[in-house]
Amino acid sequence: MGGEMNRRKMLSLLGISPALLAGATAEASSKNPKTAAPIAPAKITALNPKGLPPPVQLVPMAPRLASLDGKTIFLVSDGFPGADHFLAQVALWFQKNMPSVKTEYRLKAGAFADDDPKLNAEIKASGNAVIMAIGH
Repeated sequence: MGGEMNRRKMLSLLGISPALLAGATAEASSKNPKTAAPIAPAKITALNPKGLPPPVQLVPMAPRLASLDGKTIFLVSDGFPGADHFLAQVALWFQKNMPSVKTEYRLKAGAFADDDPKLNAEIKASGNAVIMAIGH
């Protein structure tokens, strides 16, 4: 009992349509066996679906600032609901606990992974640090 194999199940696990093999055998059987060349077994080529990912380029984190006194911190939202409220609370905390720190709120253009060159240039020109609120 345990030695029997379901051909359809085996073929589907291999990713082969049973119709493909049925067509090959039907074509082979329709030829005249006296004049036909011997039939070689079908050759199947399979590709690895994982592929080869490109190498990862490591980028080190920015060096830590010695102090935040007198610095400008950009509070950047990616637009996820509630991020603006969270960053407003962060700005209030800085106003209350570190009044020498200037905070600037910005809404990033596009989704999280999208580049925002205009915002990046502004932060590089007049910012010292960034706190970014990223939605899940």
